[in-house]
Amino acid sequence: MSLPLFTDRRLRGNLKFAQARFQEALDSYQQTVQNAFREVSDGLIAYQRTQEFRHKQEERTQAHRDATDLANVRYEGGVTSYLEVLYNEQELFNAELGLAQARREELLSVVELYRSLGGGWVEPQQQHLSQK
Repeated sequence: MSLPLFTDRRLRGNLKFAQARFQEALDSYQQTVQNAFREVSDGLIAYQRTQEFRHKQEERTQAHRDATDLANVRYEGGVTSYLEVLYNEQELFNAELGLAQARREELLSVVELYRSLGGGWVEPQQQHLSQK
């Protein structure tokens, strides 16, 4: 059995087209995998950095807490004015605010890491539609 000349060319063209589509799909898959690894790596680094920053903020807050306690003792002992107490309380408030923000950033980095690992993330719009 022989095939016509034009059919052979068409079959070869189809084969080349299929091979090109396969290579394109393979390249796309490899790019997706590389992006996933990069996102996870970035997420781990971000979590580590935010965790370290939170630890520093905790130390800073504790130092201001101690300074505020000391200022209160000094005021009660008559060594200093109440202005020093107010100043230290203001600094403590700022430190506590910074600590709260650091905790928030750390938790957001955990959420982002979880999302990059594929942890059952559902977009709010999709979740709303799936509940109907």
